[in-house]
Amino acid sequence: MENSGNTASDASTTSGTAQVRPFRVEIPQADVDDLRHRLERTRWNTAVTGLDGWARGVPADYLKGLADYWAEEFDWRGAEARLNEFPQYITEIDGQDIHFAHVRSDRPDATPLLLVHDWPGSFVQFVDVIGPLSRDFHVVVTSTPGVGFSGPLSSTGWNTGRIAGAFTALMARLGYDRYGVQGNGGGAWIAAEMGRLAPGHVTGIHVNGLVTFPSEDPADFAGLTEGEQARLARLQDFRDDKMGFNVIQSTRPETVAYGLNDSPVGQLAWIMEKFKEWTDPAKELPEDAVDRDTLLTNVSVYWFTGTAGSSAHLYYEMAHDPAAWAPKERGTVPTAVAVALPSDVAIRRFAERDHHVVRWTEFGRGGNFLSLEQPELLVEDVREFFADLADLAALG
Repeated sequence: MENSGNTASDASTTSGTAQVRPFRVEIPQADVDDLRHRLERTRWNTAVTGLDGWARGVPADYLKGLADYWAEEFDWRGAEARLNEFPQYITEIDGQDIHFAHVRSDRPDATPLLLVHDWPGSFVQFVDVIGPLSRDFHVVVTSTPGVGFSGPLSSTGWNTGRIAGAFTALMARLGYDRYGVQGNGGGAWIAAEMGRLAPGHVTGIHVNGLVTFPSEDPADFAGLTEGEQARLARLQDFRDDKMGFNVIQSTRPETVAYGLNDSPVGQLAWIMEKFKEWTDPAKELPEDAVDRDTLLTNVSVYWFTGTAGSSAHLYYEMAHDPAAWAPKERGTVPTAVAVALPSDVAIRRFAERDHHVVRWTEFGRGGNFLSLEQPELLVEDVREFFADLADLAALG
């Protein structure tokens, strides 16, 4: 993880010290010990004979090995120190604590850039790109309400629009009038909504892991390339075979929360399944795509903050929010879409229907978590996109 060494003082980044308070990750040793003891006392289920790999979920032998490593070898204090290299803060917006890291660039003309993570990621998702990006941007990395150090949720109703509103309020509170946003997966939905809410403040939107949907018009399917047809088939496979987590969290988040909050192995399996399915399929295991200690740092953040349940409720809010599925005006903010060809489902004509797409980049490797899988590619694409926007603004 790279850190630029820049820090942000309360006086220079907030409109009042009462609004934003410094934060450090400091998990009590009793909680660290409790995690280890729970892992050691896991009540393992009896595996059904004849199981084939990951087809029915996380294999027992794999999960046992990872749980043993988490209990005996993973260095939480080392991970905690890495996270604390970045200046972090908490502020209350709309009755909810919002945690964020804030690293200012040495460049006085740097563009502010907000980074928004996906589920089951956290702000840990951006540890490898904060330093490189801060050479050109004032970087703000949020923890989504209900996730990690922004959670648990203080109330219901935290849908995509409300989260987007909170993040626009955060950037205003930090004194940023014009800024860019980068998001992946669910974070891409939030980024796009921020553009709709505050087009006068969001200069550009960069997304990866974007999900696009065809309409009911048969013309949508005419002339699709072979690669686009493969991506559409991948989306259909997700809806047919990989939606179990989504259905549960969208309908009964409170029920599943009890098990996830009580069992670290349950939480581990719930998250690692998604990293297996959403990273580069050329990688056999999640840790072949993303560093194992980084994966466990992310899972540990969910565990220590007890936010498995509140993060699940975000799915419920989206599923039950009429505005989330109602027709929307096409976005007007210039948007860049980065596509990882081995795993993504985005189709350009659908993206252009919904967003003002001015840049489309296709990578031959990587998955949904580009900031962890291919950080150099993501950083370069973000830099080039916002540099092009600045050049156009200068000409205009």
